[in-house]
Amino acid sequence: MLRASFSTLLLVLFIVVGCGGPSPSGSNLVVIPTARITDDSPDRPLVTAGPLELPGQWSDDDASVPVSSKDPSWGQRDALVTMVEFSDFQCPYCSRARATVELLRAAYGNADLRIVWKHQPLPFHQHAKPAAEAAQGVFALKGAEAFWRFHDLAFSNQSQLTRDNFLTWAEAAGIIDLAGFEAGLEDHRWAQKIDHDVALAKQVGANGTPTFFINGVLLSGAQPFDKFKELIDAELVKAKAQATHGTPRARIYAMMSQQNKKATPKPDDDDDDDDREDTTTVFKIPVGNEPARGPKTALVTIVEFSDFQCPYCARVQPVVTALLAKYGNDLRLVWRNEPLPFHPRAMPAAYLALEARAQKGDAAFWSGHDALFADQKNLDDASLEALAQKLGMDLTKTRAALKSEKHKPAIMADMDLAEDFQANGTPHFFVNGRRLVGAQPQDKFEKIIDEELKKARALIAKGTVAAKVYDELTKGGKGPPPLEMKTIAAAPANAPVKGNLTAKVTIQVFSDFQCPFCKRGEDTLVDVMKAYGTRVKLVWRDLPLPMHPDAPLAAQAGREAFKQKGSTGFWQMHGLMFGNQQDLSRATLDGHAQKIGLDMTKWKLALDTGAHKAAVDADSAVANAAGIHGTPAFVINGYFISGAQPLAKFRKVIERALAEAK
Repeated sequence: MLRASFSTLLLVLFIVVGCGGPSPSGSNLVVIPTARITDDSPDRPLVTAGPLELPGQWSDDDASVPVSSKDPSWGQRDALVTMVEFSDFQCPYCSRARATVELLRAAYGNADLRIVWKHQPLPFHQHAKPAAEAAQGVFALKGAEAFWRFHDLAFSNQSQLTRDNFLTWAEAAGIIDLAGFEAGLEDHRWAQKIDHDVALAKQVGANGTPTFFINGVLLSGAQPFDKFKELIDAELVKAKAQATHGTPRARIYAMMSQQNKKATPKPDDDDDDDDREDTTTVFKIPVGNEPARGPKTALVTIVEFSDFQCPYCARVQPVVTALLAKYGNDLRLVWRNEPLPFHPRAMPAAYLALEARAQKGDAAFWSGHDALFADQKNLDDASLEALAQKLGMDLTKTRAALKSEKHKPAIMADMDLAEDFQANGTPHFFVNGRRLVGAQPQDKFEKIIDEELKKARALIAKGTVAAKVYDELTKGGKGPPPLEMKTIAAAPANAPVKGNLTAKVTIQVFSDFQCPFCKRGEDTLVDVMKAYGTRVKLVWRDLPLPMHPDAPLAAQAGREAFKQKGSTGFWQMHGLMFGNQQDLSRATLDGHAQKIGLDMTKWKLALDTGAHKAAVDADSAVANAAGIHGTPAFVINGYFISGAQPLAKFRKVIERALAEAK
């Protein structure tokens, strides 16, 4: 005990004498100041020497966005590109970006790309900070691999961020001392790290989630894969040049992030319009027979995508009411439903509002709309029935409508439209086709409305009738983006298939048994097969990713089950492997084989000799040739869907494919 204390004292003395106190971020690194040579010319290294680090500890404190070994990370310490992600476990956009990040990991590998996680729980997400503390606790106790397991479980169950689930997910991630972990949550042992990250986010300009810095270059929001790829590829070229000219790889991030910061133009302080959102592009948003306030002859039409359980949607209602009062018959509000998946009572509330309209007209819809937002915390079945009675609705018909989900097709059509025009959150407005996102103040709306009134009155003066003004102003607007296509080689005749073999629509799924997103996508495929039955067939293609060490053997296990027992055997093995995705060891696979009655002699020979490796590699080669680098990926009669997308995305593509097949 005395010896240990003396060693600790020596270490403390060494730190104080060697570096003059703690590093700026409070890191425990021993840093010896060194001379650094910097030059913007690619002909010279950015730096000749760097800090001296204790084993297992590191810090890039001098980067424009500092990171250290206290941050959960994936990828090698000396990766050429570092992507820092500020994120929130309760944010739906962060959840959406998670699939893109997984694709990036697969595309670039851990030698070229490092991903560093920073916590940024937003204040209006009440479960986000407890989730962040729990995730940081898992990292502190068990390391990065355990953190990413917890991270995946939290995002996969985003609507269930509870203390009990934190304990369950921590155990699944590898935490053994659950009592100690829970005690740490109770006394907020890891909260200081969260607060530090939040302060850093503010300092570096990460004003929302998700926000990414790629070697210091800012990229905001859940952007598509190609946006990330464009930045990463550019940074890789520069980083490789610096490595060639002598910059130590471990110093490239810090130096390049500072260089990129200097190269980024500062915002114009004289610019009064600090809204970075595009409010000028006009989108051709169709208006049909949706609930509306205001006349069809209104000169300005606001289409609102909204959610009855969304607090921001409730917050903006007084603004909308004030606008309708101010502009009178010149303004029309058109309602479209967009119940978000993490608001479990939003869909039933939408059912009730539409049933009120079906029974008693638009006036009843808007009365119900106002009442639902006024009492947003009480959207349970009993409260909805009480509102139905208050509105004078037939209670028997109302119960039947809610139970049968009578209005679901109309709501899903609204949600499809929202996806078409990237209205990816609520509330989301289009003012004569011009996008305005979120619970904005009244003056933001008025600025656009006043501009649109001038355009509309000019059209009226030239002879356009008022009822046609909206169509005229939006007819040249942007429509939904075209569906992405992929040309791929046909699946081999002996590929595992589910569904009607003669179906006109074929869904080829490129998947990986160890990929958590693939497991999530499987649930959607079950819904797809249930919805379309004999009209579609599902064909399996293997694409084990390099960061999943057990995936190649699992793919071969599925192939052997298929060889011995056909598609029935494959789908049995498939279900067992996805059902216990955390353990795809050889011993567990052997147990699965015995359970479904495979010939174990043939099984052992096939897996020991890699008999199915060539078939698995052939599928992967087909995917790579088509530019498919992540899982799950789906090709539906040539249309491409990337990632674990919701049912609405599949429905849109399948309906298109079915129509074309006719």
